Amino acid sequence: MKPRLQTSLGQHLVMTPQLRQAIRLLQLSAVELEAELVEAVESNPLLDWTETAIATGDDTAGPGEGSGTVEASERDWGPNDGEPWYERIGPSDRDDDGALADQVAEHESLHDHLLWQLHLSHLSPRDRQIGVALIEAIEDDGYLREPLAAIAATLAPEIEADEPEITTVLHQVQRFDPVGTGARDLGECLRLQLGVLPEDTAGLSLAMVLAGEPLERLPRIGIAGIAAELKQEPHDVETAVQLLRSMDPRPGAQIGPISHDTYVAPDVVIWRQHGLWRVALADSMRPRVAIHRGYEGMIRHASSSDASYLRGHLQEARWLLKSLEARGDTLLKVARCLISQQAGFLEFGDSALRPLTLREVAAEIGLHESTVSRAIARKFARTPRGTVPLRAFFASGIDTGAGGEASSTAIQAMIRQLIEAENPRKPLSDARLAETLKATGVPVARRTVAKYREAMGISSSQERVRMA
Repeated sequence: MKPRLQTSLGQHLVMTPQLRQAIRLLQLSAVELEAELVEAVESNPLLDWTETAIATGDDTAGPGEGSGTVEASERDWGPNDGEPWYERIGPSDRDDDGALADQVAEHESLHDHLLWQLHLSHLSPRDRQIGVALIEAIEDDGYLREPLAAIAATLAPEIEADEPEITTVLHQVQRFDPVGTGARDLGECLRLQLGVLPEDTAGLSLAMVLAGEPLERLPRIGIAGIAAELKQEPHDVETAVQLLRSMDPRPGAQIGPISHDTYVAPDVVIWRQHGLWRVALADSMRPRVAIHRGYEGMIRHASSSDASYLRGHLQEARWLLKSLEARGDTLLKVARCLISQQAGFLEFGDSALRPLTLREVAAEIGLHESTVSRAIARKFARTPRGTVPLRAFFASGIDTGAGGEASSTAIQAMIRQLIEAENPRKPLSDARLAETLKATGVPVARRTVAKYREAMGISSSQERVRMA
């Protein structure tokens, strides 16, 4: 064996820098794209911000064939043209600094509220440190689900505390406002709240008993069953149950929200005008950068070295603007296809969502599936039904008895409607739900119904029984 030279002929795909940049910009979210443009303007002297966005809406305003849709034109785009729900997104929605999130008032958290009370309490420094560890372990709904042994481990080696000592401090924390905070289960939470009521409260003693194990059996056997089990009068049990229902099962939610609102900037706006669905890029998605004409004119009079430097930045600026234009065109193509395919979803909601895959959209608009996937990734559309992710327009489906298809989202909406309309004394089982759906032309298996029900966070039929 010895080294030798050999030639061969072959084909392979090479991604140019322009193509790499276009692909990277396509998959960026609105916030990431804004940061990308800020960095580009700061690093490239040939780029400058523009006061007026470049029109990137559709230039066709004819109705789609058989779909009842039409694309928007920048000429007929106006805040008074759409339905009453529509308000144009623009600079007026922001404050002087352009920070919408800064307008949200900061809420006091549950932990801050508890720590404030802890520092006002007459506890020793050692007990206060244990109290801090306990408060840090309390979740936003007010429950302490962390085992006491784990809390003891977090205190070591500075403080060697056993579980009885931690329990003593926990009892002090449980007296803080809101009452019931620091409970380890629902029964303890209710008992803590019942404990601060006057002793002459009607049904108090029996409610204390029901807050234990009988409370778990109440949905299954009802008030009559509990009354027979405890040998009490049904009306006394009814009074105790009403008292329990007046308690707060999640006391931590009283102090600040459990989850803060999330603000997203829509990438496209979909609205209905004269019975037709229209789509356009949101104002924030239109290119707000342009080539600085002053520096561009200096290239012709600059020296060879300076001209080479400026020409390089000029080429980068042109690539960026071209990539932004391609990004907007691709996003509009996908959005046009979505409103054409899912006009029923926009009109009637989840129950009218038809099955749709990336492959179908890619085939219709002549793009690759990966390009469509990048185009909808972390992108949002403002619609009459609220701001929804573009992925919400896609759904898998199953064949129906009539020869069509029903999407998984539509089936989940049907299941939810059936459960909301069921008799609380005799809730529908998964098998019964499957039979009802089959009778309407949607054949689904019982296990499929169970999977969809669990995905929506709905309890089983046994847990949904309400005898009271």
